[in-house]
Amino acid sequence: MISIAIDGPSGAGKSTLARRLAAHYGYLYVDTGAMYRAVGLYGLRQGTDLADGAAVAALLPGVQLRLGYRDGVQHIYLNGEDVSEAIRAEQVGMAASAVSAHPAVRAFLLDTQRALAKTNSVLMDGRDIGTVVLPDADVKIFLTAAPEVRARRRYDQLREKGLPADYETVLADVKQRDYNDTHRAAAPLCQAPDALLVDTSKLDFEQSFQVLCRIIDRHRKDREEER
Repeated sequence: MISIAIDGPSGAGKSTLARRLAAHYGYLYVDTGAMYRAVGLYGLRQGTDLADGAAVAALLPGVQLRLGYRDGVQHIYLNGEDVSEAIRAEQVGMAASAVSAHPAVRAFLLDTQRALAKTNSVLMDGRDIGTVVLPDADVKIFLTAAPEVRARRRYDQLREKGLPADYETVLADVKQRDYNDTHRAAAPLCQAPDALLVDTSKLDFEQSFQVLCRIIDRHRKDREEER
């Protein structure tokens, strides 16, 4: 078994790169952000004040999450509904940031995330994988990029999908999400002391992928030599 933790701020490319890496190495990909987004989506649909920890905690007994994989792609099901596309809306991203600040939500999802790593070789991405979820992960990477670069990437994605987008609004959302994630009391976003920092501001997707492959390959080689 091998566990790889990739943390970093919103829009750094964690999920896209992690999905490609998992397919490349044959590991199970676990998008923990999708879990928080699903809880956030549920809260939005219920009209809950997502800043109210007690109100959000009261929702959790009504939340049933399941991960499924089709052609190597993770799908997330909320109470039986495939919400893999619905959770990608900008509003849901902000909702995910809000609910992730509550310890009850993090505890609710923690056991599921750790259980996956106990029974599979996993590549897991999120905000606190290397610091909280998998503190003993074999490889830890902190993936980041300048806020302006991340906002431009997100803006381009929205435009490609034919969705209305304003760059300044997207940039403001990115900066607000960064602030929320790094200042929350429960498991704030930060680089684990033993995580390798990878800044992709000046790298395209393929270059970023190759950098991460070199890091993982180096670890795999070291493990083989130890045996």
